[in-house]
Amino acid sequence: MPDPAFLSAKRLAALVRSRRIGCLELLDHFIARVERHDNVLNAVVVRDFDRARKRARALDRRKEPMGPLHGVPMTVKESFDVAGLPTTWGFPDKKENIARDDALAVQRFTAAGAVVFGKTNVPVALGDWQSYNAIYGATSNPWNVKHTPGGSSGGAAAAIAAGLTGLEAGSDIGGSIRVPAHFCGIFGHKPTWGLVPMRGHSLMGAVAMTDISVIGPLARSAEDLPLAMDLMDPPDPWDSALEIKLPAPRVTSLKGLRVAVWPEQAGHETDSETAAMLHGLARALKKEGAKVDLSARPAFDPSDAYEVYLNLLYAALSGRATQADLERTREHVGKLSADDRSADAIMIRGVDLPHRDWLKLNERRYRIRRAWSAFFTDWDVLLCPVIATPALPHRQDGQTWERRTEVNGREIPYNDALFWPGVTCAFHLPASVAPMGQTKAGLPVGVQIVGPLYGDRTTMAVARMLEKAGHVFTPPPGWE
Repeated sequence: MPDPAFLSAKRLAALVRSRRIGCLELLDHFIARVERHDNVLNAVVVRDFDRARKRARALDRRKEPMGPLHGVPMTVKESFDVAGLPTTWGFPDKKENIARDDALAVQRFTAAGAVVFGKTNVPVALGDWQSYNAIYGATSNPWNVKHTPGGSSGGAAAAIAAGLTGLEAGSDIGGSIRVPAHFCGIFGHKPTWGLVPMRGHSLMGAVAMTDISVIGPLARSAEDLPLAMDLMDPPDPWDSALEIKLPAPRVTSLKGLRVAVWPEQAGHETDSETAAMLHGLARALKKEGAKVDLSARPAFDPSDAYEVYLNLLYAALSGRATQADLERTREHVGKLSADDRSADAIMIRGVDLPHRDWLKLNERRYRIRRAWSAFFTDWDVLLCPVIATPALPHRQDGQTWERRTEVNGREIPYNDALFWPGVTCAFHLPASVAPMGQTKAGLPVGVQIVGPLYGDRTTMAVARMLEKAGHVFTPPPGWE
């Protein structure tokens, strides 16, 4: 039997169903790996081993599987409620905030037979590509522990990549599923906004969904993405009696796939190795019979779309910010010069956006969304970078707007890297991430596969096609 640590969740479930391994035996295998390796990575920061073992024993006694994840050990991002465990979002004053109920997504995973045995690390307020907070400390990237695994689902991605868990659930408003998947060389899926109910993923107990924000899966194989999404995406019965039937994938093979490739954008610095890999992927897809175009773009100004995203992002985040955070942001806004058009300046001006201005901004958003829809009548998917760079070095200094980072030897504001996550995210589009290659320094690089509204099955299917063509998860060295 192969070492289960780096198998897909689907294959783990098959091992259990065939009785080649028991639920408790499989769980203990992953727990042993956490105990052996996580003192270095610090990914699984909340551990629930005793209850998980009790559940695994009960599953072993069943005559029939509970569901498609029967016996699969998994963890979830710390921001999801799990009854009896703390949900802090990295805020020290929430350290004793113990959840009374499981988040709806967690309920659905456990109803499908999964064994949730812990929660994974996040940045404070889920607002950074560094998964660091004063409660749990910093999580490291298994490819290079001097680098971050990304955020805010950084602990999740690190745990998947290092073979510490079988499946993960994360969330995304500014790349928080996609960036960690890219930084750690794994697969991830950011669903169409509003598709997956988020009950139990709110530190404030909010009932309404946060604009742009979604939850979705991270995994070692693209075959796990639709498996997890089928469990996560039915509407919340507390909100709707409707059923959703997503369109089937537009294509079943790379031959005939209509692909637009957007490797770089003037004015938005992108790592040259990443752009080169996208050009190489475009050439490979052509050889497979895909229709590929490197110049096709949706009919809008990319910088205008980016500005819409930045304004909407901080307006959305302000709803869950603490009063202290709001006051600090307002103080910073007061110090900005009127001609400052940096990403940070545009973004934080949205903190006190008047409702009438937000409505105008939302109208701009929907016009751009329609341009995306028109674009996807001609193209099945768009391939582009996930973010400007491969995994960043650890940074825990100050606010994100106070930091700077380097791309192609040039220094840019840290948050200017939001272009690639945001130019699709603001408009509610689905996007999957698949591994694309590694840099000369040995860091993973992912590709963002963007599709039309509710085209989730198409983007996940293309991720699976790329996987079958050789773009597979590779275990990082040293975590055997």
